[in-house]
Amino acid sequence: MDARLSTEQLAEAERELYSHFLSYIKSMALKCAVDLAIPDAIHRHGGAATLPDIVAAVGVHPCKLPQVRRLMNLLTLSGVFLSSSNSAGDDAVTSYELTPTSRLLVSGGDGDGKASLSLLLKFLVRPTNVSTFFGMETWFRGGHGDDTTAAAAAKKSFFELTHGVDRWEKNREDGGDNDAFNVAMVADSRVTMEIFLREAGAGVLRGVGDLVDVGGGRGHAARAIAAAFPHVRCTVMDLPHAVGKAAADDEKVEFVAGDMFEYIPPADAVLLKSILHCWEDDNCVKILRRCKEAISAKGPGGKVIIIDAVMGSGQRDNVTKEALALFDVYMMYINGIERDEPHWKKIFLDAGFSGYKVVAMLGLRSVIEVYP
Repeated sequence: MDARLSTEQLAEAERELYSHFLSYIKSMALKCAVDLAIPDAIHRHGGAATLPDIVAAVGVHPCKLPQVRRLMNLLTLSGVFLSSSNSAGDDAVTSYELTPTSRLLVSGGDGDGKASLSLLLKFLVRPTNVSTFFGMETWFRGGHGDDTTAAAAAKKSFFELTHGVDRWEKNREDGGDNDAFNVAMVADSRVTMEIFLREAGAGVLRGVGDLVDVGGGRGHAARAIAAAFPHVRCTVMDLPHAVGKAAADDEKVEFVAGDMFEYIPPADAVLLKSILHCWEDDNCVKILRRCKEAISAKGPGGKVIIIDAVMGSGQRDNVTKEALALFDVYMMYINGIERDEPHWKKIFLDAGFSGYKVVAMLGLRSVIEVYP
């Protein structure tokens, strides 16, 4: 034992490490609460419910009420729920309320169209994703030899190392995983686009007559833009398996199957929402060059609209900084990366663009306009 550490330092270090060691329990407890539909139960109960109310609503046997209390205690300490008691005595009744955080976990299954991240949570903690991170150390230790051998080994993500195929091939092969991925992306897009349209949409889309959403999946972002700005003609371009389940009779949005590395349809603006962080720099440059061709074909005045994280930008609290750092390491599983502004600038210039501007910050993500 290091004698230079005081007793207080040892105790503090132990507490800190236990919190890190067991932090995965928070994710799993949150998943359990969502799977049990606890946020939904509290929502249906008017936004506040007691433990007996919750247990009855979610179909858990009353004998497990003490365990539900322990689950709710953790999630309350984590800021997911809010608790209050009607008195201080032994007969006190604790009530649990939704916070802004847990309101984003209400499923929205009642068809009200409200934003919910419950399906994103379920995707992120799927065994396919979680098991991938057991391959991190193997990935880091692999690729010994000359520089060429090491570089070739680094091209294989630890998702591919673990599952034998990359994430996109996995989506093509596994219908269940593909569906989970797509509904998670729709859930994420619903929240992102609600913030974007409120805070930046009018300015960013001013003068845009037509827009191509590259990698737009089932079209939620494009539909949201078309609904808010009817003058913008929206097209979604994605791989065939991604757009295959999109509404074929959608009158507001056109769907086109294609490969963004090969060709992007001409448009005044090309939208890349949460796309470039999935790819290494060389592939980002290839995608951006196709974008430049698409907007240049329409004449002067076009732009690429990127909605993605800009690491280190703005005044951000520690929760946001940690969330971005976690996201950055998470994206390593497919050899993706979250970039800071100098990094973004480099790939824009490498792709042949003349300039860019970070026009808005939307929580974890920013809006960047890139000009040919």
